[in-house]
Amino acid sequence: MEFRYLGNSGFKVSEITFGNWLTHGSQVENDVATQCVRAALDAGISTFDTADVYANTAAETVLGEALKGERRESLEIFTKVFGPTGPKGKNDLGLSRKHIMESINGSLSRLQTDYVDLYQAHRYDFETPLEETMQAFADIVRQGKALYIGVSEWTAEQLRDGHALSKELGFQLISNQPQYSMLWRVIEAEVVPASEELGVSQIVWSPMAQGVLSGKYLPGQPAPEGSRATDDKGGARMIERWMRDDVLTGVQGLKPIAEEAGLSMPQLAVAWVLQNPNVASAIVGASRPEQIADSVAAAGVTLEPEVLKKIDDAIGSLAERDPAKTKSPATREA
Repeated sequence: MEFRYLGNSGFKVSEITFGNWLTHGSQVENDVATQCVRAALDAGISTFDTADVYANTAAETVLGEALKGERRESLEIFTKVFGPTGPKGKNDLGLSRKHIMESINGSLSRLQTDYVDLYQAHRYDFETPLEETMQAFADIVRQGKALYIGVSEWTAEQLRDGHALSKELGFQLISNQPQYSMLWRVIEAEVVPASEELGVSQIVWSPMAQGVLSGKYLPGQPAPEGSRATDDKGGARMIERWMRDDVLTGVQGLKPIAEEAGLSMPQLAVAWVLQNPNVASAIVGASRPEQIADSVAAAGVTLEPEVLKKIDDAIGSLAERDPAKTKSPATREA
């Protein structure tokens, strides 16, 4: 495993982060989820990402149980706040001071830890003054409940505003967690340049475009049984944008590129996002422990310029690049 600094800080994370969105607490049984976490640890992954909204807090509980007994100082544990949790009452969501302060305590209890290494604003909250949100984060850092603060899916302008306030309040905003893959490149035009200027790293999710870049979905054929595209608990909804024959055909063009590079299709997809110097880590998930090793093999891989060009040629106009696609819901309930 290779490690990278997160933002303009002395904090290092593993190039591969294990994330438990869409799986733990919902799609897979808890014992299998624990096996996946153990496999991640055995493969050298030390960074784990979750959120209170995943499976309505159950994912945090599963991760906390799976990591129990591990040396805390050897782990980097991330979680997030914004989405609705609990009974989903009027104050059970968003980035108000009330919700943030109550959420961090709930997350720490479920994760069975005194602090998280990175606490992230899961989306931008248009209904709460940014000053209120950042003051709450500053207080959480001073209380020792979070060591660093990050955000997720914020625009370049939102990052600049949040970064300026964090400096005024005496803490660091060091990361952003956006979607990023060969097929989804919306951060490249504006978010990445702004982040480089501010000293903010990307921790990217869905580097395999919900599994489409694995190459297992074939144009004109039904999705394999048991795959994400057949999951009615949320997976099928998330992947449907890519389940078009033109996209699936383009992805099949990546197979010879991966073979020539000596990589599997998933390894090529994960290695590709890690070629961006502003990316500190790629989040991967797993519903079976044996899936971990394949993703981990992408760490430390260098893709030569000619390989990157072949990938661009294969994907072409199929990639989404519109920076306006980076956005948060206009209202908390959206």
